[in-house]
Amino acid sequence: MLNKYPVWKNILLVGILLLAVVYAAPNFYGDDPAVQISPPTGVKIDAALQDKVQKVLQADNLPPKALQSDGQELLIRFKDTDTQLKAKDVLKTLLGDDFTVAINLAPATPPWLMSLSAAPMKLGLDLRGGVYFALQVDVDAVVNQRLQGMVKNMSDAMRTADIRYAAVIQQKQGVLLGFRDPTNQANALALLQRQFPEMQFAQQNQGDRYQLIATWTPQGLSDLRQHTIEQFMTTLRNRVNELGVAEPVVQQQGADRIAVDLPGVQDTARAQQVLGGTSTLEFRLVDLINDPRTAAATGRVPPGSKLYKNTYTQQPMLLQDQIVLAGSSITNANASFGEDGRPSVNITLGGGGESYFHRVTGQNVGKPLAIVMVDTSMQSQVVNGQTVIIPKKVERVISSPIIQSALPSSFEITGLSDAQEARNLALMLRSGVLPAPSFIVEERTIGPQLGAENIHMGKISIAVGFILAVIFMALYYQVFGLIADLSLAVNLVLLVAVLSLTGMTLTLPGMAGIVLTLGLAVDANVLIFERIREELRNGMSPQASIHAGYERALATIIDANVTSLIAALVLFGIGTGPVKGFAVTLTLGLLTSMVTCLLYGRAMVNYFFGGKTLKKLPIGM
Repeated sequence: MLNKYPVWKNILLVGILLLAVVYAAPNFYGDDPAVQISPPTGVKIDAALQDKVQKVLQADNLPPKALQSDGQELLIRFKDTDTQLKAKDVLKTLLGDDFTVAINLAPATPPWLMSLSAAPMKLGLDLRGGVYFALQVDVDAVVNQRLQGMVKNMSDAMRTADIRYAAVIQQKQGVLLGFRDPTNQANALALLQRQFPEMQFAQQNQGDRYQLIATWTPQGLSDLRQHTIEQFMTTLRNRVNELGVAEPVVQQQGADRIAVDLPGVQDTARAQQVLGGTSTLEFRLVDLINDPRTAAATGRVPPGSKLYKNTYTQQPMLLQDQIVLAGSSITNANASFGEDGRPSVNITLGGGGESYFHRVTGQNVGKPLAIVMVDTSMQSQVVNGQTVIIPKKVERVISSPIIQSALPSSFEITGLSDAQEARNLALMLRSGVLPAPSFIVEERTIGPQLGAENIHMGKISIAVGFILAVIFMALYYQVFGLIADLSLAVNLVLLVAVLSLTGMTLTLPGMAGIVLTLGLAVDANVLIFERIREELRNGMSPQASIHAGYERALATIIDANVTSLIAALVLFGIGTGPVKGFAVTLTLGLLTSMVTCLLYGRAMVNYFFGGKTLKKLPIGM
């Protein structure tokens, strides 16, 4: 029958709409002021700690709205921001510096929606408020450090292969290798090309001087620079976790810059301290002669050893002072499973010191090797009435596996309890590689009040745009205009649901994209309705006019939206920051507007007018 959808298609459209309503609903519940408590590594949030926190808050007349914990973090909700800020100070005093206590905004989504993985849209800095940093990374320092490691590694490789050389000297762009005869030069060239594929070698001979000039290949240098940036971003993400930020954004900008968005953070000094710190790793042998418990109890540490606390067992450990391997030697770490099926971490070295590490581990097979995370953060202190930033070093043992054999430049760490611990260790090893020097080149702070005003103005702009479109369509196209208004509302619900499901961050320019999307959605309906009017003027029956209007306007609608979609994708591809926020909502809005206009709008027209004998259409002739 003309202009009638089958029952299954109507049911499908209604089902999709209901799902969209469910996943768009969390955005209407708002946020609760909250305090987020993160314990130190190896400590879990238990019932005793929750009771302790609740009793202290009740005693200070700061009743929490709710307490939520997953064992790793404790989230405490409050009714207003004044209570939230007072509670933060109280809890910080109670828990001390070992715990991270940070203010936050927690979605007030009902539990039944959260059980369906329904969550509100993420809000950018311009809507929520917070701090923005742009950091310049000195990648050249890492390239220079890696060349220093190359000098030692190439020397060790030729010495092991019994190749005689006269000199191995680091230069600005590479390494110079000198030989006294062409035979050793040729043997070294074959060996080094095989062991160092990221380098390219050129022969340079003058008289009885035979030289090789090793420089980075374009791909090798590009990979090193990108790997450095990725390691730096991993370190930053770990540091941002200390601030308790719910939805941080750490992303690369250009070749050597990193942008950091910290929504909800207003303490710029604290953020600078956290982002300005560094972290690295040290491998040390365990002191098996002296008793660590006695040293911890008496405070007397034997000469040549150092007292630590194991992060996971919370037990004291004595480690030898001599560092077997520094974290700067690690170039990669990945979690995997060993031959016995147990979790493990694969380590790749390449920053120097591998031969010494191989020799020492070979001499200590069967003994534990401790991995120490050395965390350096910048702390503010008042000196002579002035606030100065000084480094604070925190050392903790994150693992102590047993040495199974002399370890080469690629080896495996076993003895881990589960796959999650392996993934965490691999992440810490990758991020523990000493990051490149960096400095903040740009900083912006957006207050929460300004963010709230931006949200208010954005909502007003969307509401005004929607209402004006609704009034125009209803007056100009009568009943068909009201149907277009309903499809416009469906479009808005679908767009909000998709933004929430995909985890896109909504910004103020993104709201502008939503307003533009509403106009484009109306434009598609105008094309269809004008086509129906034209067919009616040509003497076609109402049912045939409806059918022809949708069929013949389809090509025009697709052409118009595809060209707009191409422009939006180009903006997303080459734009940054606000431009990308605008492009995201515009792209998704174009797709949802086509769906709502061609499917939902048509379904409603079919429901009201399809399969009926009509003499006239209420389309505002």
